[in-house]
Amino acid sequence: MPYRKQDYGRDGYNIYPAFSVGDGLISVGFRSLAERISSSKTVMIDGYSGVFYDDFREHLSRELENRGIKSNWVSMEDLLRPEGEIDALISPFMGEPDSIFGTRTTLQLKDFYDLSRPTLRQNQIDGMTVIYGPGASLSGMEGLLFYIDLPKNELQFRARANSIRNLGARNTADMKTMYKRFYFVDWVVLNRHKKAILDRIDVVVDGQQEEQITWTEGVTLRKALGQMSRNFFRVRPWFEPGVWGGSWIKNHITGVNPDVKNYAWSFELITPENGLVLESSSLLLEVSFDFLMYACGEEILGRHRQQYGDEFPLRFDFLDTFDGGNLSVQCHPHRDYARMHFGENITQEETYYILDRKNDATVYLGFQEDIDPGQFEKALWESFDRSEELPVTRYVQQHPAAKHDLFLIPPGTIHGSGMDNLVLEISTTPYIFTFKMYDWVRPDLDGKPRPLNIGHGMKNLRFDLKGEKARRELLSKPSLLREGPDWQCWELPTHEMHSYRVNRYHFNTEVTIDTDHRFNVLMLVEGETITVTTPGMQQDFSYAETFVIPAAAGSYTVRNNTAKEAMIVVAFMK
Repeated sequence: MPYRKQDYGRDGYNIYPAFSVGDGLISVGFRSLAERISSSKTVMIDGYSGVFYDDFREHLSRELENRGIKSNWVSMEDLLRPEGEIDALISPFMGEPDSIFGTRTTLQLKDFYDLSRPTLRQNQIDGMTVIYGPGASLSGMEGLLFYIDLPKNELQFRARANSIRNLGARNTADMKTMYKRFYFVDWVVLNRHKKAILDRIDVVVDGQQEEQITWTEGVTLRKALGQMSRNFFRVRPWFEPGVWGGSWIKNHITGVNPDVKNYAWSFELITPENGLVLESSSLLLEVSFDFLMYACGEEILGRHRQQYGDEFPLRFDFLDTFDGGNLSVQCHPHRDYARMHFGENITQEETYYILDRKNDATVYLGFQEDIDPGQFEKALWESFDRSEELPVTRYVQQHPAAKHDLFLIPPGTIHGSGMDNLVLEISTTPYIFTFKMYDWVRPDLDGKPRPLNIGHGMKNLRFDLKGEKARRELLSKPSLLREGPDWQCWELPTHEMHSYRVNRYHFNTEVTIDTDHRFNVLMLVEGETITVTTPGMQQDFSYAETFVIPAAAGSYTVRNNTAKEAMIVVAFMK
């Protein structure tokens, strides 16, 4: 992300949505940062993994020297336990070596360090002592507390480039192994630590720029989070290519990299990985979404706070198969299975909302009436072992897809989008527990076979969702809930196993919606722009942009800015 606001020359979908915090409240560069800390005796530079801490040290120490300040730097990396000890600590959470799945760790960040070493007590008699690296605030020292955050997409770019390592690792690994350790270990302990120190953070730094860093005061961040939690917010989306990826995102969203082969996903609102961007006097600073939940979870979730804690339980993302390929034939785990095997509190309860389609686009969903589980499993393994294509529709139903259709995918349902769809995937938040059972005998973008999860899938598949029962339960049939002079609210019924509901509002001028003390996730699915007004804020949103109205907003008004009828999708927990 650029550190300064960009003008792409046209209105529409914004890939860098930002929340204004007022003028002059974000600073840029190491010189201003050195000035900020120049009177401090002790500075702790805490933060996330993936940050280039040594480069940060080099830039900041140079600027301190230019101000005549001598600095003594202590790296938290020197206090890590031996790698063998750390490997033994995390081993119970890493699952089988050849599996992409593990279990969320119960460890704390302090478990990675030997904090009894005397290094931390070797303070300078004159000058400044700087303790830096993840966990710096665990040092027991008193002083100014920094936190360097790093967006998850930038972290993954650095991992793919072999320029960073996992927490406590001495060497890099292949991306699948690193991501597995990130998800089940590193991010878990780092997030717990971040929550514990949030109220103490004096300065927040965006670590994605190597030289033109941006930073703000902790009090500014906390105030902004409070404003978001009572009004609305939009996370920064990000876009990923994939083996089945398509062309809709490239052709409709200005500002994405045109040189990428395709885009398979847009992470519209996948909160474990998205960030929130603050803006001040055209300067931008991004922090991870979890800051908002740790600071204002009650205001965000309302009546669902006790149930979901710090987790934001809904996600929106795009699956783009325009001119691309079919998704794998797959299913997701039942809740008890996800909790027992992966340490997840909730599981993936999906729906496919067809935002756009062309040609004879279809969705694979539910079994054929005559499905035989044993024969199906045998056919899957034979296809895998022999690298032979599977006659999918012999086992799985194929349904035509039309704009604004909603397909229901409760846990255990066999499914997959066909080519030429732009799917708005509305789901509960977990997002990596996809059990691929057939993937059209194709390699991944790296040329290697995509891993299949036939064993996990067979333990979760619902073979009763077949034939007419599948068509009856999995194809949502809209019903009119209520209406006004020039608006209607339609319910798009979800499955009884879904924990959320989906409504769609059709309106010509405006409609006012009560949050009923629960958060709403919205997207404009027909029309050009809308204006959203809460008691404390007002902002325009464009077609296909996702935004959240927190429970604490109370009510909000959505105004249509064009002459044609507009349509918004609103998802919320039951």
